[in-house]
Amino acid sequence: MSDRRSSLLTRSWIALCAFLAIAGFFLLTEHRAHLFGLLPYLLLLACPLLHLFLHGRHRPHEAPSRPGSEPVHHADHAGGHRDD
Repeated sequence: MSDRRSSLLTRSWIALCAFLAIAGFFLLTEHRAHLFGLLPYLLLLACPLLHLFLHGRHRPHEAPSRPGSEPVHHADHAGGHRDD
């Protein structure tokens, strides 16, 4: 009984994937102009999101010094030597 049920589920998944592939193909071919028309707006929307996610967590190169600590310099992060 379980073999019959699993083969039925497998056939159902194959049929569903085939239907989705065909539907996706026709959506892309028939609505290509609409999708390409939205592309510039999607790129503009991506700019602030990329800035937020890629630049939001790094510290500035010159961190403000706290009492009792040395300021962090860019040469310290790169492994270079500073002559004071």
